Amino acid sequence: MSHVPELRYPTVAELVAAAHVLAASHPGLCTLREVGVSRAGRPLHVLAVGRARRAVLVVAGAHANEPTGGSTLLALAERVVAEQSLRSGTSWHFLLCADPDGASLHVTPAPRSLLDYHHGFFRPAGPEQPEWSPAVLPPDRLPPETRALTGLIDELRPYLQVTLHGTELGGSWVQLTRDIPGLAEPFGKSAAELHIPVETGASDAAGWPASGPGVHVMPAPGAVAYPSMPDDARHSTWYHAHRYGGLTAVVEVPMWASDLVDDPAPHPAPAAAIRRLADRLLRDAREVEEVLAESLPRLDGLDGPLLRAARWALELVPGLAADWIHTPPADHTRAYVGSVDAFARRLPLRAAAMLLRVLREADDRAVPRLEQLVTIWSETFADRFRARWVPLEHQVEHQSRTVVAAALHARERAA
Repeated sequence: MSHVPELRYPTVAELVAAAHVLAASHPGLCTLREVGVSRAGRPLHVLAVGRARRAVLVVAGAHANEPTGGSTLLALAERVVAEQSLRSGTSWHFLLCADPDGASLHVTPAPRSLLDYHHGFFRPAGPEQPEWSPAVLPPDRLPPETRALTGLIDELRPYLQVTLHGTELGGSWVQLTRDIPGLAEPFGKSAAELHIPVETGASDAAGWPASGPGVHVMPAPGAVAYPSMPDDARHSTWYHAHRYGGLTAVVEVPMWASDLVDDPAPHPAPAAAIRRLADRLLRDAREVEEVLAESLPRLDGLDGPLLRAARWALELVPGLAADWIHTPPADHTRAYVGSVDAFARRLPLRAAAMLLRVLREADDRAVPRLEQLVTIWSETFADRFRARWVPLEHQVEHQSRTVVAAALHARERAA
């Protein structure tokens, strides 16, 4: 695996400071305001460029462990300021970080390796994720970050919401709640120019129809590849824009790339391969659960976000493994099996990484065992997928290009 990124990901404070500078430099064009606060009282900031009624909303930081979006958001805001054609009859609104509390807990702004990334890993439990909480919580229990985001959508009525996501290792793909004809070509061209693989069989979009390689469109209701997973996208904030005739594009980019997720060739035995991956997922999760069960009595009732998130990730494993074992593969390509392989490594590794942080804080005697698991799993993950670092400027450029292409093509559709 290649090391030492050229640049680092900005903190939320740095994003806000940069947005302040941009707004102060272009007072007739840009405004920066607060639209709510997080559960811990951190402000949620929106930078607006232009004042047209027709709007694009760009959301960064929905998942704390996917840091590219903050850098992309700043690059996009600067580009929209510089290019009047992008503002022609359109205003752009940038939610700097949808989950500042989560961002404060993910602490690898310049990861040198996949192991380094996991040593600072945090991703909240599903009910605490701003975009996903409506899929798993009743309306009266939604966190304030979610209410701020849906309130912003209600106010702006955007024809396009773009939410900036990423993966630690894999390829790039787009998920659309409604098709944007013409997007696949510029998306694929950008990825090819920047040597970023296109994840044609992304497990996140298993069973979704594709309008082009790596561009996945929400299927009809009832078409669910993994029935056990609680996060139905139709109940997420992604779908909220549909109330006003809009749609949402989710743009994913990798920190480390793997060409194994860009192989459209048929897999010789996909069902058998996925059953083996399900067995490994269960086995790896059991190792983490053993450490958790053995150490819990010593943690004296701790219930912080790291521990909640680790337990939530482990709770997903039995149902997901059963889905893989008992459901025919949603896709028979090597790319899809590779994406499932990555998912099967990712879930127990994340749980182990977050539990390790809890145990280190408590100076618990189980730390060495968990350290060994996190180290071995991170290194074998990177080796298995021949991970190569994607320069941060390439991550940002590809995500930015894709957002602009989505905005322009969706604007034609909405006209």
